[in-house]
Amino acid sequence: MKDYRKAKKTTDVSVGESVRIVRELQELSQNDLAHLTGIPQSTLSAIENNRISLGVERAKVLARALHCHPAVLVFPGWETNQEDAAKRLLSTTGNTRSSQRALRHD
Repeated sequence: MKDYRKAKKTTDVSVGESVRIVRELQELSQNDLAHLTGIPQSTLSAIENNRISLGVERAKVLARALHCHPAVLVFPGWETNQEDAAKRLLSTTGNTRSSQRALRHD
């Protein structure tokens, strides 16, 4: 693992682009996805082209059809430092055994 080097981020991906990427990886057309979700093809096109927002409910429906977590679609560029997140969690919950167990979730 010493040879591991994190890949450099080369581009930002919008919410619409993340929907398109996941859809295309599953070899689905917009029409296929429309049939699976009940969301009109024109709405899917507008989402993928960032003309309308995805929204929580549509994200859930699309995520089920695309077999991914809604966060993959809604937060495509999300990154967090796990150590910093753990420290923030401890500072807000107190250093209790239950919060320590939550951190060892791996």
